[in-house]
Amino acid sequence: MTVSAPVAERPAKKPKRQQRFDEGTGRLAAILLSPTLIVLALVVLFPIISALRESLYQSGQHLDANGFVVQGSQWVGLKNYADIFRGDTGHRFWNAFYNTTFFTVVCVVLETVLGVAMALIMHKAFKGRGIVRASILVPWAIPTVISALLWKWVFQADGVANALLGTQVLWSTEGWQSKLSVVIADTWKTAPFIGLLVLAGLQTIPAEVYEAAKVDGANAWQTFVRITLPLVKPALLVAVLFRILDTLRIFDLPFVLVGAHKDSVETLSMLAYDEAFNVRYGPAAAYATVLFLYVAVVAYMFVKILGADVIGEARAKKPGGRRKKNGGAGAVAGSAAVTLNAASGSGRAV
Repeated sequence: MTVSAPVAERPAKKPKRQQRFDEGTGRLAAILLSPTLIVLALVVLFPIISALRESLYQSGQHLDANGFVVQGSQWVGLKNYADIFRGDTGHRFWNAFYNTTFFTVVCVVLETVLGVAMALIMHKAFKGRGIVRASILVPWAIPTVISALLWKWVFQADGVANALLGTQVLWSTEGWQSKLSVVIADTWKTAPFIGLLVLAGLQTIPAEVYEAAKVDGANAWQTFVRITLPLVKPALLVAVLFRILDTLRIFDLPFVLVGAHKDSVETLSMLAYDEAFNVRYGPAAAYATVLFLYVAVVAYMFVKILGADVIGEARAKKPGGRRKKNGGAGAVAGSAAVTLNAASGSGRAV
């Protein structure tokens, strides 16, 4: 009788792991983005850290403990920041802070209103629309310094502005007129920027939306308030955010148009430049740091309070945020029609 040896059972094969379609894309994205991140670290992060460090020192000549004159940088801690808010320096700082905020609020409001009007005009189909678009965008294409020199010629004592007004206004002297000249020049130059971004937003609105509003009996104002403005809001908020950040750092326009050391138009950037020009790099870095924090706080509040979807996170987080290819325009049109029905009280379905 033959006894056979027991056959060892083969281990069961593990099921093959299914590879995800996006596996490995994170590493590839990091490799592709690394040159950009390195450049940003060199041109953005390093200067910020250097400015923060410089703001804690004072450069130039000073006396040591033995009364000898020493040349170089001296650690002073937060003294540069404290000096900003004291005495004549504090008065000058708050004046520059007020001017910066004033120009930001007034210019951005005027530019937004004019920019939206420009976008609505450029969006209409009429003969010669291409020429109108090109002429509207010309001010934005002109460099700021050239634009400031142009307006300086307009606002000089024997310039075009005084000839049209029939009076003699000294636009480049202290007073309200210098502020007004900066507001006019900045609005003329940068309102087309907002108009361009809003025009891009208008071109993404389906025509069916306006057809549904017309069938529902909406007038031009209701169409603008209930349809155009809400649908163009993302592009408009991004344009306004860019203009706020740019105007908070305004320097070249008032510096060239009106001049330096003018209390009426001196801004925080001009204040930092003046300190650096006089080789006071510590206070200049302190002013620049305060301005940086001011810009960062304003940008954060704008994004959080007004809900500016700058990088598209809101759409990505919404469940079902991706619309189907078919029927997407109809869904938007239906939503707009429901909004109009609720607003006008017509009660008709479109």
